[in-house]
Amino acid sequence: MTAAIVDEAIRSRMSARAFLPTEVPRADIEAILDVASRAPSGTNCQPWKVYVMQGSSRDALVDKVCTAHDAIRANPELAAQYKEEYDYYPAQWVSPYIDRRRENGWGLYGLLGIGKADKDKMHLQQQRNFRFFDAPVGLMFTVDRIMGRGSLVDYGAFMQNIMVAARGRGMHTCPQAAWNAFSSVVLPHIGAGESEMLVCGMALGYADPDALVNTFHTPRVPVAEFTRWVE
Repeated sequence: MTAAIVDEAIRSRMSARAFLPTEVPRADIEAILDVASRAPSGTNCQPWKVYVMQGSSRDALVDKVCTAHDAIRANPELAAQYKEEYDYYPAQWVSPYIDRRRENGWGLYGLLGIGKADKDKMHLQQQRNFRFFDAPVGLMFTVDRIMGRGSLVDYGAFMQNIMVAARGRGMHTCPQAAWNAFSSVVLPHIGAGESEMLVCGMALGYADPDALVNTFHTPRVPVAEFTRWVE
């Protein structure tokens, strides 16, 4: 193993937003999850629970959530029925985070030719999340509600391992917090217990190399901007 191989797997990771219909063998998914399970976790509690959907189970969830999403579009008051179980984003945005968020959002929408007044196009693009961006594999991650916030740190390491392991096999992913608001639809569909909380979803498959949206790569701030050397 060389640093270049590992670095390339990490650097080439992106949030793919258009996938090919190419099927992913179950053995490959199991291999990815197996290597990802080597992620560290506090006292080795390994808090992750993964639900894998392909074929009819995937398609049925897509239909359910897209229907709910369309209903909210028609009647915004229905949004009150769908709440995230934990705060993924801050209640109040401040710089520099709001600036990066805007750069990301309008950079993507600008590439796709979606303007601020294009509400219908925005709705359809957002709904691409709930179609797993056409990826053939949809993953849902849950954690027991009894666990502390530290388990979300453990989860981040686990999910990063999944994304890097997928790259090693020529695949791409897209981690998706968008599903969280629809946990009341997702959890019963996947058969999760009452003690489980939805962490997020993820699309997995082979990225469409010809899709314009997959040319969108988000920038990163330089190391010097987020690092302080303590002497």
